[in-house]
Amino acid sequence: MSSDVKNVLFLCTGNSARSIMAEAALNLYGFGRFKGFSAGSHPTGKVNPHAIATLEIAGIPTDGLRSKSWDEFAAADAPQMDFVFTVCDNAAGEQCPIWPGQPISAHWGFADPAAFEGSEAETRAQFQEIFRQIRARIEIFVELPFAQLERLALEKRLREIGAGDPAAQARQSEEGPAQ
Repeated sequence: MSSDVKNVLFLCTGNSARSIMAEAALNLYGFGRFKGFSAGSHPTGKVNPHAIATLEIAGIPTDGLRSKSWDEFAAADAPQMDFVFTVCDNAAGEQCPIWPGQPISAHWGFADPAAFEGSEAETRAQFQEIFRQIRARIEIFVELPFAQLERLALEKRLREIGAGDPAAQARQSEEGPAQ
């Protein structure tokens, strides 16, 4: 893989919470080496206010975040993706568009905090917990030794991250930061 900025698309059904939080987190924690995007198969058209509040509490910029269709990223003039991650079970089972450039894809499933039913405080806590999980996977992802991994090995590592495999985290720590 080249040393250029890698484009990463996070897909979900509604593109209102998980994929939005992943996009924003990667844009901060990717330290300019990654550019995060998000989209949905059936976007709600608005970002969940709890997702915005969660990001703001974490000190992550929220300007420009919006709910959008994955059709935007299948268009000829769209940025070419290097990675595509589904972050919810609904999107994982859907037929995705064909992405130009054959990006590496994996499923990183997270519970839907927008579907959580509870008090306001419990809902905030649920969003923060899902964000914590998203952030942990992104932190592992950005530290992978991309220059040392061939495509098949990288695909395997990304699936392990998505499965929350502790062995993947241990191996990543032993191999050191990304080049």
